Amino acid sequence: MSTGSNKVLVLFGPTAVGKTATIERLRRDDRLPRKPVVVVSADSAQVYRGLDIGSAKPSPAERRETRHELIDILDPSEPFSVGEFCRLADEACERAGAEGALPVLSGGTAYYVKGFIYGPPPAPPADASIRAELRRELSVRGPAALRAELEAVDPVSAARIAPADLYRTTRALEVYRCSGRPLSGYEPPTEPRPRWDCLVVGLDRPREELYARIGARVDAMLASGLEREADALIAAGYGRDAPGMKAIGYAEFLDAPTGPDGRRDVRAVADAIKLHTRRYAKRQLTFMRAIPGVRWFGADDYDGVADAAAEWLRSP
Repeated sequence: MSTGSNKVLVLFGPTAVGKTATIERLRRDDRLPRKPVVVVSADSAQVYRGLDIGSAKPSPAERRETRHELIDILDPSEPFSVGEFCRLADEACERAGAEGALPVLSGGTAYYVKGFIYGPPPAPPADASIRAELRRELSVRGPAALRAELEAVDPVSAARIAPADLYRTTRALEVYRCSGRPLSGYEPPTEPRPRWDCLVVGLDRPREELYARIGARVDAMLASGLEREADALIAAGYGRDAPGMKAIGYAEFLDAPTGPDGRRDVRAVADAIKLHTRRYAKRQLTFMRAIPGVRWFGADDYDGVADAAAEWLRSP
């Protein structure tokens, strides 16, 4: 029986579908010939310290039971690219494989998952000096001027990037200034990387069921102190320019309406988070369904997932 150390179980699913419960059952399942499980988080919010409740990070008890990688590695002000994610995820999977463990790359950030499978886009890495220069220009010239520059040098990227998305706007300009080529000129890889033998599992639920779970999760987050967590981040100086504060569950507090008494309308914030999460879940699934080779299972079909994983682990 082969348990090659290049095997990585990739477990994808939209927010609230039930990935954590599936991983917990896999961890205890004797059908899997590789133990223990090491979770490599593919979540663009869980990388940030302080974004705990809103990103649904595993609890301290869960992290004592199962090692989790790529959680709490950055401050909310620090940018994080798919290229950086792939580098760190590769290192985490290598560590797990060397220990005889099964790395499970799991999360809902679909472009991280695709980047791991196929490799990151070949655009140049971040340049700190050009990024700082763009931040200065943004404060002096304003976002409209940078948007106009992007439309002139890279109209394809400008059409893809929302005018309000300053992070992606400045990143596209950074690539152009670094390389003299538009970001849209860098074609993403189309073949999976041979470095890893991946079983890519997608979990799904009927839409109304998924949306009900999203609503219940947001209500539970607010009951657990999400507003206090967001206020602490804002008080620490993290605002709209901080990459971490663009995450759903945090950005809504920055733009929250106030009632007649001048206080934040928390109910309106909750409704906005639920709406944005539902829309995000739809985009997540659309993105991943376009990737060939994904094995899709109903989120409650645990035996189907476990049997597929066991067969794959036993293969050469």
